[in-house]
Amino acid sequence: MITFVRIDDRMIHGQTVTRWAVEYPCDGIIAVNDAAASNPVLKSAYKSAAPDKKTFVWTMEHFKEKADTVLASKSRYFLITKNPVDMAEILVSFGFVPSDVKKVIVGPCNDRPGAVKIGNNQSITQEEAQALEDISKAGYEVEFRLIPDKPVGPWEKFRGQFGF
Repeated sequence: MITFVRIDDRMIHGQTVTRWAVEYPCDGIIAVNDAAASNPVLKSAYKSAAPDKKTFVWTMEHFKEKADTVLASKSRYFLITKNPVDMAEILVSFGFVPSDVKKVIVGPCNDRPGAVKIGNNQSITQEEAQALEDISKAGYEVEFRLIPDKPVGPWEKFRGQFGF
């Protein structure tokens, strides 16, 4: 089962394991990213970031193959993607419904050319904004929050900056 859904450009790191796992207890982490899953060095680095958790780094296609198994599992998993576009593919295009979770937490999204800064260490592009809008329209609450006790704000606060 999925107990927590997060978008984080660092995917698996100390905050994920130490801070978020306190708020949302989990047995494992499923990170979905084609580049990381296809690179043995990156895959190993992500897995070593959470040594006490079952950690999987999967391609999008592999996640789609395993989606029903994940939902049927009694183990509690975090579902993490590196960017909003991948999360929209999972939640909207693929139609994956992550157990009873109706909130998507957006963590770090680094500054990049063409990205709009909406908070400390949180910048999104127009394409990513469209993905967040699609996730929101699919019935999910989208919240920008780097760590559990420091909210930046809901998607509704920022969507106007992107023409929605």
